[in-house]
Amino acid sequence: MSTLVKTIIVFLLSQTVLFAQDNMGQNITVKITNLDGNAGKVYVALYNSETTFLEKKYKSTISTIKDSSCEVVFENVPNGVYAISLFHDKNDNNKMDSNFLGIPKEDYGCSNNAKGFMGPPKWKDAKFKIQNNSVTQTIKL
Repeated sequence: MSTLVKTIIVFLLSQTVLFAQDNMGQNITVKITNLDGNAGKVYVALYNSETTFLEKKYKSTISTIKDSSCEVVFENVPNGVYAISLFHDKNDNNKMDSNFLGIPKEDYGCSNNAKGFMGPPKWKDAKFKIQNNSVTQTIKL
């Protein structure tokens, strides 16, 4: 087989693989606004189950802050039900600081701008569904 034919076959196969990877899932864009300044980082976690919500992340990332806001994208997320939680690590110590009662001292938020009452937000308030479309969640702190 000639080199040209082999090259064409490899090219076609690589394009097929790239196309298949593009269709593996959707993107979840998370826009965080109203941060208290540009100091520190924002830790963002994506959860795919009510039983693991706020305990075991499905995906996570860390973002820098510019103009008191930031944006992250979770790529190739399969169809399903998800929730997002995040916190602003203002002092850059890689953890969410809390007082002696366990109440957070740093800003935090969840998808759908869910708020907790006497505790963290609930899955039912923070969850959202992805079904063959990319999604944007804007969370205002």
